[in-house]
Amino acid sequence: MPFISKLESKFGRFAIPGLVQIIAMFQLLVLFMVMVMSPEGAAAYLQFLELNPVLVMHGEVWRLFTHVFIPGNFSLIWALIGTMFIMWIGRGLESEWGAFRVNLYIFGWMTAVTVGTLVFHWPAPGMFLYQTLLFAFAALFPNEEIYIYFILPVKMKWVAALSAGMTAFLVMGNPGLLFPVLLAHLNFFVAFGPGFVSERARMSQVASRRSRFEAAKVSEGTFFHQCSVCKKTELDDAQLDFRVLDSGDEICNVCRAKRTEG
Repeated sequence: MPFISKLESKFGRFAIPGLVQIIAMFQLLVLFMVMVMSPEGAAAYLQFLELNPVLVMHGEVWRLFTHVFIPGNFSLIWALIGTMFIMWIGRGLESEWGAFRVNLYIFGWMTAVTVGTLVFHWPAPGMFLYQTLLFAFAALFPNEEIYIYFILPVKMKWVAALSAGMTAFLVMGNPGLLFPVLLAHLNFFVAFGPGFVSERARMSQVASRRSRFEAAKVSEGTFFHQCSVCKKTELDDAQLDFRVLDSGDEICNVCRAKRTEG
């Protein structure tokens, strides 16, 4: 995205490296503190961190950030496993996107759920932040494998699909959560929605062209691809690689490279 690239060139130096890992470690720290407190003290401490719109409007602005540190699971074993897992996801995202875009993705989530909480008093569970990070990782590395119980290999796209299915069942059981859940995944839709739509449109165009070509039963020597710039076809050069532009026209790899250089 050119706009994101411009932002990164101007503000990239302010990005926080390892932000996902930092959030995961603070969440683990909160869990340890809750475990050593009395039940009453733990409840008061979590209330001190939660995103309460009334108290935020009274000046307790730290709640805009600290609510992401509240653990989604208070089991120590599962919290440790979850922390290691999300830190691994964070490293993968940062290696692919860079620190600035990961920061933008996380702060975009925080902004969306904060607006939902302050305006509509919707819940803002931190688990949805981790779910959007999981979805982003699965979109970028769908065939990356993890080992369930260190034995069963499962691809990340299926892990994300299972997580999405569980959230769908949650919404079906409580339809009132539909809009809060959609808002809590707005960062994912913004980051990957346009690319998904354009890719599906391109695949549809290619499939339609192939279908028309096969249905026509054209005679031997008729071309299937033609570059809209140089007018060459696959019959002129079998090594040419063609791509469909947003306009629906095709362009060969040679002209595409020239256009990029220009």
